[in-house]
Amino acid sequence: MTSKQLDAYFRSFLDIEGFSRSDDSVNGLQVDNNGSDIKKVAFAVDASLESFTLAAQRGAGMLFVHHGLLWGKPTALTGIIRTRLQVLFEHNIALYAVHLPLDQHPEVGNNAVLADLLGLEQREPFGLYHDQKIGYKGIFKEPVSIEEAVKRISFMDRPPIGVFPFGKKEIRSCAVVSGGAAMEAFQAVDECLDLYITGESSHSVYHYAIEGKLNMIAGGHYSTEVWGVRRVMEKLANETSLEVEFLDIPTGL
Repeated sequence: MTSKQLDAYFRSFLDIEGFSRSDDSVNGLQVDNNGSDIKKVAFAVDASLESFTLAAQRGAGMLFVHHGLLWGKPTALTGIIRTRLQVLFEHNIALYAVHLPLDQHPEVGNNAVLADLLGLEQREPFGLYHDQKIGYKGIFKEPVSIEEAVKRISFMDRPPIGVFPFGKKEIRSCAVVSGGAAMEAFQAVDECLDLYITGESSHSVYHYAIEGKLNMIAGGHYSTEVWGVRRVMEKLANETSLEVEFLDIPTGL
């Protein structure tokens, strides 16, 4: 498939245009190749020199990431950015980035997959960000402990950044917003939820969570956002003849 065909494929199920005003990321094809056919697509969470170099070593013609290079404002092609781009150009690799549309998607998105892993039922959108809800909330079929919730969302059994058992020991309701969404804990308290899961913690919400009796898990920005790119990778592998590979480059954050 060409980069244009892959762009059309991804746009067929990811609402890229729907987030054009609310997302700082330039979603979609950020760097094109020379128009030649792509036989392998690599997937990673972040656009970086390491992910570009690994994609080149693994023979990928496109790299699909959650955090791309372009974030809605002019970027000088100097220093680190120039070095990164040079790898893409030298190896004829296209770069495709999808940020909030991948967080929000009800089937392949980061938050939908986290909700699947947790076993949340009666799901509803949660986490208002720039007038759009990008996460999900729901209830457990049977109450769970915070330790059990940690186990269900852990990628490669990696520990979370922080676990804050400030609420009920038997957790019945939960909301998830992947990545850097600590401030949405305020919404979780206001909606009287038992548990809130995101990627990063924040000093600003600590006492509010205690006083609101909210359990909170900071699963790691990286570890809560491997899920969307991996689900898209599985979908592409199942629906096309392209070779795919996930590049695991954890930051520990």
